[in-house]
Order: sequence, then C-alpha cells, then structure tokens
Amino acid sequence: MASSDYCCIQDSATEKDSLLSSMASYGSQDLLGSGSSRPTGLVASESHQQQEEEEEALRRKLKYFFMSPCDKYHAKGRKPFKLGLQLLKIIIVTVQLVLFGLSNQMVMTFQEENTASFKHLFLKNYQENSPHAIHTQTELYSHIYYAIEQYLALPQISLGQYAYVFGVGVNGSALSLCQRYYKNGTINPVNDTFYIDPHVVTDCIGLDPLTENSDYKNFTLKFYKLISVTIEFQLKAINIQPIINNEIPDCYTFTITIVMDNRAHSGRVKVSLLNQASVKECKDPNVSGHAENYAREFFDVLVAIVCLFSLLLCGRSIFRGILLQHEYGQFFKHRLGRHVSWGDRMEFINGWYILLIVSDMFTIIGSFIKIGIESKNLASYDVCGILLGTSTLLVWVGVIRYLSFFQKYNILIVTLRAAFPNVIRFCTCAAAIYLGYCFCGWIVLGPYHAKFRTLSRVSECLFSLINGDDMFVTFAEVEQSGTLVWIFSQVYLYTFISLFIYMVLSLFIALITGAYDTIMAQTREQRGLPAPSSAAVTDDKEGRGNTQVGH
Repeated sequence: MASSDYCCIQDSATEKDSLLSSMASYGSQDLLGSGSSRPTGLVASESHQQQEEEEEALRRKLKYFFMSPCDKYHAKGRKPFKLGLQLLKIIIVTVQLVLFGLSNQMVMTFQEENTASFKHLFLKNYQENSPHAIHTQTELYSHIYYAIEQYLALPQISLGQYAYVFGVGVNGSALSLCQRYYKNGTINPVNDTFYIDPHVVTDCIGLDPLTENSDYKNFTLKFYKLISVTIEFQLKAINIQPIINNEIPDCYTFTITIVMDNRAHSGRVKVSLLNQASVKECKDPNVSGHAENYAREFFDVLVAIVCLFSLLLCGRSIFRGILLQHEYGQFFKHRLGRHVSWGDRMEFINGWYILLIVSDMFTIIGSFIKIGIESKNLASYDVCGILLGTSTLLVWVGVIRYLSFFQKYNILIVTLRAAFPNVIRFCTCAAAIYLGYCFCGWIVLGPYHAKFRTLSRVSECLFSLINGDDMFVTFAEVEQSGTLVWIFSQVYLYTFISLFIYMVLSLFIALITGAYDTIMAQTREQRGLPAPSSAAVTDDKEGRGNTQVGH
C-alpha cells in the first residue's frame, strides 16, 4: 500500500490518538493544524513547524482514507451509508433478477414449444434428436408438398391458435417457395468434367391460403445445379401464460423458414426449420378482473435510482482517491525529492469501486430495457438478461470486499492477489500448449471424430478432458478409418491427458498453495506465533494420511 511508505513517521500509538482527536470534517483545515497552539520550549522556526503540521495532516488523511467503514465509524462516528446502500442494492437487484428470470422463462418456454410444434407440423417424418435429411428427388418433392399442404390446412389440424400473416411473401403473398441455384452449371462425372457459373439465381413463387392455388406442384427443381430450397411464411399467436403472474399476455409473430440444403451436392439434402419470434403489445387487451398494475415498473425505477446513488457515491470515492494521490505525489516530489511509483499510485484507485460502478451501469441500462419489455415496446430479452445477470454477478462478487474487513475471510483475497501474477504467467505458457493441441486435433482428427469438427468444439472437448469428463466416449468415438490415424489419436489423447491432468493442473494448484502458505507464514509472524517446524508439518501430513486410510 502506498501509505506504508509514509506511515513510519510516528509510532502507531500516537497515530491512533491523533486520528481519534476531534476534527471538523474529513479533509478540513483542522487537519492542517490552523487552530493548534505552538508548543513551548522548542526553538524550531515557524516554517519548520508548518511543515510538520502539513506532514501530520497528510498522514492522517492517508490513514483515514485506507480505513474500513467500521474503523471510520469508530474513529469519527461516520455512518457507513455506502455499506448500507450496497447491502440494500444486493437485495433489490437479486429480487429484480429473479422476477425477470421467471418472466423470461415463460417467454423462452413458449418459443421453444412452438418451434417443436412447427417441426412436427411442417417437416415430414420428423423425429426428435436425430438429423433430418432426404436422399432422393421424389422425397424432396414430397417434403415440399407436405409442408405447403400442412400450412394450407393449419387451422383444421393444429392444436394451437395460429393466424396467417398476409403480404409478407413474394408479390404480396403469404408464403414464399424459392430455389437457389447456379446460373449455369454442367457436371459430368463420367468424363471428370464440369462447368459452373458461380453467380446464384433465386426463383420464387407465392401462395395464399385463402385462394385455390396448385402452382407449387408445377415448381420444377434444377437438381444438377441446385443450392437450396426454402419455404418461408409467418404465423401469429398469443401467449396467455403471463396472466398467471398478473401480466398482460404477449402477442407473437413467428417467422418460419424451412431450409433444404444441397450446397455440398453429396446426395444428402439436410432439412432444417428456423423460427424467429418477435413480441409486441396486443391490440386492445381485455382480461376479466384485471386492472393496470405498475408495481413492477415502479420497482425497476427504484432499483435504477438506488444504483444511480451507488454509482455517484463510488465515483465520488474514486475522485477523492485521485485527489489524495495527487497530493501524496506532490508531497514526495517537493519535500523528499522522490517520485511515487505507478504501483503505489494505483493503490489509491479502489478496484472494488470500479467493479461496483460497472455493475451499477449495467443494472440501470438493464432496468430501463426491462421496463420497455414489460410495456411491450421492446423484445430484447437476451440483451436485458445479459446486463442484469452480469450486474448481479458483479454485485455478489463485491460482497467479498466487505468480508475482507475480517481477517479470517481476508485470507482468500490476499491469497488470490499474491498468486495472480504467477498464475497469469503460468496460464500464458499453458495456453500455448493448449492451442497447439487444439489446432493439431482439429486438422488431424476433425474428419474422423465428431468432437473435433470445429475449433470451438475441439477446445470444449479438450477442456472437458482436463476436468475428467467424457474420457471413454472420446476414445471410443474415434472412427476406424485407418491404422495410422487411430495410432495418432491414441498418442494424442494419452499425451494431452497425462500432460494437463498430472502436470499442468498439479503445478497450477501448487502456485495457489504456495501463495497461501506464504500468506499464512506472514500472518504468524505478525501475530508473533512461532512457525511450525518441518517435522511437525510432516507428522501432521502423515497423521492426516493415516486417518484417510483408516476411514
């Protein structure tokens, strides 16, 4: 801490007595000794006396600045308003997140269930948890006709209440059937020749459910140069579940796109259904016995106001720290002829306050987005969830700051701070090895193993292996494509597991343990306790080992 360089001016007893003396306010001119009487019997000059008083004032400012809220209360009777505000913020922010989570859960459940219903309604022979694909021209036509006929007969066959949306397709129609293909293309495997014009042409027709139209059965597909076939339309629905929570139901518009992908020209056309939902306020909502309830909006505004106060208080504390840092640096520069290092200067910038300011900003923005969602003017559930979730995470992490005021809890923070530089260096070295394994596994095992098809999946697979997950499955799923690849996969997996589990993780734990032992040794020295002898430590470890064996 920066104040440690200067706190050696006087002994701790005098320091405490001086701090507990009466003062007008924090940072007042009383600290400069303007009203104190000059001591008799001293021959010191007036300028020297003034320097000593300024020195004492700065020392007391530093001491007070780095105090905990409890120490400040005992020293000057200052109420810990900021601490109380943070505790209140933890409660209301958590309650706000829970309320939003329950509401968001109903929204996501409604969207997921509708997507599952659309797949069963519009995809022929659809089965859950299995890839849907077709392999013949007849099957492709059959799937197209099936989806369109199901769409036209939707009011008679569907269990849900859906409505068509007109004017969103080709030429103002309700449904668009399109095929994308290369402008010119000739493929002749017999002579190993081909000609492809890479320009893509899109050919579409439109259908309306209220008119008799069988043009889709005359829609001819150009298989030899076909890229994809898409069927796109929109449906409307109303989610009445929010009534349970005394909320107005939501009106949804689902944009459904059925894609039959033939980009690979491998003889296998993959079929998928995409569903994009948009939420808006219903027109003239009428719920019997329901009155307008603005309790949630009021609560969100309250949360935003509390977070705004917290942001201002934390910002004021950081500003005061910057001012004191400048004063501290000027004192060392002009009085002692020394420059304060950046490490000491950064001690005046409390990182916990920065964390709380970021949390407050996220909460304020997320609260207003939540108000917009509840008033049906916005539908940014994902953005709101990220902001509120991150802010709640930071708020609860900030609790550690107040636990650090107690010595037994402070050991965690001190250990992390001491081990952090070495951990970062170690992780940098380990990351180089990890990335090397990622690239190697992706390029070699990617064609033969589902978990190594993409770089992101390779990283997920290797991280799971480090934690001991899916080891047997990863070994068993290697395809027997050749002896060379199989031998390489075994060497690759065994070396990675052995290196990272038995060496890298052990060294990582040793870094944390070493920092913890160092902190505990320093704590013992400060308390004047004798350090445990190596023999005692050995006996203690052996005793714990025997106890574990006995159990």
